[in-house]
Amino acid sequence: MKRVALVISTIIIATMVLAVFVPAAPVAAQAGTSALEDAYAGKLKGKVVTMAGPFTDNDAVKFDDSVKDFETKTGIDIQYSGSKEFEASIGIAIEGNNPPDIVDFPQPGLLETFVKKGKVVDLSTFMDMDKLKENYIQSWIDMGTMEGPKGPVLAGVWGRVNGKSAVWYPKKAFDEAGYKVPATWDELMKLTEDIKADGDTPWCVGIESGAATGWAATDWMEELMLRTTSLENYDKWVKGELKFSSPEVKKAATVMSDLWFAEGNVYGGRKAIATTAFGDAPKPMFENPPKCWLHKQGNFITTFFPEDAKAGVDYDFFYLPGVDDEYGKPVLVAGDIYAMFNDRPETRAVIEFFSTGASVEGWVKAGGAISPHKDSSLDWYTNEVDRGIAKMIQEATSVRFDGSDLMPGAVGAGSFWKSMTSYVSGSIDLDTALKEIDAAWPK
Repeated sequence: MKRVALVISTIIIATMVLAVFVPAAPVAAQAGTSALEDAYAGKLKGKVVTMAGPFTDNDAVKFDDSVKDFETKTGIDIQYSGSKEFEASIGIAIEGNNPPDIVDFPQPGLLETFVKKGKVVDLSTFMDMDKLKENYIQSWIDMGTMEGPKGPVLAGVWGRVNGKSAVWYPKKAFDEAGYKVPATWDELMKLTEDIKADGDTPWCVGIESGAATGWAATDWMEELMLRTTSLENYDKWVKGELKFSSPEVKKAATVMSDLWFAEGNVYGGRKAIATTAFGDAPKPMFENPPKCWLHKQGNFITTFFPEDAKAGVDYDFFYLPGVDDEYGKPVLVAGDIYAMFNDRPETRAVIEFFSTGASVEGWVKAGGAISPHKDSSLDWYTNEVDRGIAKMIQEATSVRFDGSDLMPGAVGAGSFWKSMTSYVSGSIDLDTALKEIDAAWPK
C-alpha cells in the first residue's frame, strides 16, 4: 500500500510540475465557429486587445474610427498605441517578452526578424485558409508567409496598403494634344516618341531626397524587376540570393537606363535627374504648356501637386504597363501587415477581423487608405485617386512589397541608393554600380 501511495503521490507531484512549467496549448474557438463569429455573437464582450504600431496624429484617429463599429458590435476594446519611434520601442517590448497582443508593422522586414526568433503566432494554425485565399490574391499571402525556426509560418495579414505603379500626366493638356493612355510597354514607348516628335519632353524624373537621395531610382528598379523577370527571382533578389550583378537585375537596370538616358526623354537631361528633388520633379507638368508629361510615382505624390490642381481634370494617372506579357500585371506596393503575439480568443477574433474589408471600410471612406481585400468595394472611395489606385491593386495579377525596404539597411537604404545615384549622375558605369551594391550585402 505504501508503494502504491508513493506512486500516486509521485504522479500527482509530476502533474503539478507539468502544469506549472509546460506552456498551455493555444485556446481554440468553440468547435464549428471561428473566433470572429464568437465575437459577433457577444461571447467575447468585455475583452481587451492591445495593439502597437506607427499610426500617430490623424492616422491614429482614422484607425480608431475604423474599428469603432467592430468594438460596438462585439464589446471587444482594441487599445492602439502609436509611436513615431515605433521600430525601437517595439523591439524592446518583444525582446523583453512583453509584446502587445497585435503589432502593426509598416515594414515586413522588421516583422521577419521576430518571426525568425519564433516570437510570432502562426496564423495558419487557426485561421480558415480557404477564406483567406478567397479574400486576398495569392501574392498577399505569399508576402505574409515567412520562415520561422521550424519552417514557414503565416506571420500576418495585410490591412491598409498603397500602390506605387502609377504614371501621372497633365490630363487636360494630354487630352487636348490627342494623346492616348498606353496599355502596353510598346505603346508607352511610342507615346514617349510621339511627345518628343511634337517638340516636347516626355518624362519628369528626379531622385534627389537629401540623405535618402536615390530611393526613387530604386522604386523604378523594383517596378522593372517585376516586369522583366519572375516573382521567384524578385524574391531571391530581395533576400540577396540573386546578385545585383546577375543578368536578370542588369536587364531591369538597362531598361530603366534606356528610357531615362535617351536624348530628349527626361526634362533637364540625365545630369538633372540626380539633382532634381523627387517632389519637384512632376511640377513642370503643370506649366502651360507642360514642360514634361509623364511621371511615375506612388499616390502620395499628389501632395506635391499644385493645391488648386484637380484629379480627373488637371491630372490623372495610368498603370505602368508590363514589359513582358509573361509576368502579367504586377503592382509594387507598400502597406501595413498585422501580426499576433499573444494567442487568446479575442486576439484571434481581432486578427481575423483585420483580414476583412470591413476593418478598413471606415478609413477608406474617410480617405487615405486603400484596401487589399477582395470583399471591399470601390464605392467606398470618396476621391478619384484612391479609387483608381484601389482598382489598380484589385486588378493586379501579383503584388510585391517595395524591395529596398525589405533588404538589409546597408543595402536597401545604403549602397542601393548611393550607387544608383552615382550611376545615374554618370560618375560610375552600371557594372561598377551593381558590383558596389553586392559588396555591401552583409556576409
